[in-house]
Amino acid sequence: MSHNHSIHNLLNIKDQNIIFDENFCTDETVKGIQSKVFHGTLTYQPEACYVCGHAFDAQIIKHGFKTSVIKMPSISGFHTYLKLRKQRYFCKHCHSTFTLKTNVVAKNCCISNNTKVAIALQAKEKISEKDIAKHHNVSHSTVNRIIDSFYEYYKPNYNYLPKHLCFDEFKSVKSAAGAMSFIFCDSETGKIVDIVEDRRLHVLKDYFLRYSKQARHSVQTIVIDMYSPYISLIQDIFPKARIIIDKFHIFQLFSRALNKTRIKVMNQNKKHYNKFKKYWKLLLKDRTKINYTTYQYHRCFKKLMREIDIIDYLLDLDPELKASYELYHTMRYCMKTKDFNLLKKALSNQQKNVSSYMKTAIKTINKYINYIENTFNYDYNNGVLEGINNKIKVIKRIAFGYRCFFHFKNRILITQNLTAIKKA
Repeated sequence: MSHNHSIHNLLNIKDQNIIFDENFCTDETVKGIQSKVFHGTLTYQPEACYVCGHAFDAQIIKHGFKTSVIKMPSISGFHTYLKLRKQRYFCKHCHSTFTLKTNVVAKNCCISNNTKVAIALQAKEKISEKDIAKHHNVSHSTVNRIIDSFYEYYKPNYNYLPKHLCFDEFKSVKSAAGAMSFIFCDSETGKIVDIVEDRRLHVLKDYFLRYSKQARHSVQTIVIDMYSPYISLIQDIFPKARIIIDKFHIFQLFSRALNKTRIKVMNQNKKHYNKFKKYWKLLLKDRTKINYTTYQYHRCFKKLMREIDIIDYLLDLDPELKASYELYHTMRYCMKTKDFNLLKKALSNQQKNVSSYMKTAIKTINKYINYIENTFNYDYNNGVLEGINNKIKVIKRIAFGYRCFFHFKNRILITQNLTAIKKA
């Protein structure tokens, strides 16, 4: 097996017209950094003149070489270059010169195609673009251009939409038209369908009207949070879709109401202030996980107590807190057992005794009660989209923010494996 084959395999070069020298690799200092430099020659007989297109004949003669220094992916932690001597030809038909082409690098470019693919692949990871640029020995602007170029492979199909969708939003960049950007995905696969710069109603209507009527009518369910413009949008654009309120936001609504009630009682009762502050998690804890048997010493009470004893003690201090606590855990039980009728009964029976914060939560739930019924009937939720949003926040934080929404969108899509990266 020749050394040419081994070097082609090492550098992942598919062009067999490149022949490497006997002394094919040297250690050189490039821009003050110790680097590995490979030496090769590109030569073959072209089919025709690149300028005038005349078929190759005796009038097209060799005309020396042109040396290009091409950045390759790093090897053993060293910056790697390929010094490629490209054969030049002179065409006597058109009196022009031209240089042979190779698929190792694009025309008028010094960064190999393999390096670009390696940058795009690393852009999928939770790493800053500055670190990617440093690792591959390129500029930050080059990384930006490569990420934006690979987005061209991904374009939404306006004739198709998944049957089950999730709607949500995330904090956008300063250059975006709105403060929040809109994102939606397939509820079953978790694959992002697209990202819209602005979540305002008129913008989303204009966007979704790009999709065909057949695609929009094929949507069966859409999971949303309690954001009323989404409901107006779905009723106008997706008339056959059932609206599902995300379970997490229902839990969050009631837990915040209970917590605000606890804080109100805590501030009014200075004698037991420390107890309310220390054991706030016990009031939100699932009843099935509360300890009913084991006694532990608690400094606030200066005696051995079970978790259920602490909860009963705190609830006996205020009837509003106790009623709010009972409603909160009834709601949790109803959501867990999918008992919608019991939830409606609990909301109507305990509305008078609970705190003002819990009354506001009940009013909000009653506003969306028809959609909450769908929450009990379907198993879809926004969990997968909340995970994507968390990843978006991590990418944004690592990069210390983004200026351009278009570039931020491209990075998100690449991170979610939505671009068809083609290797050279």
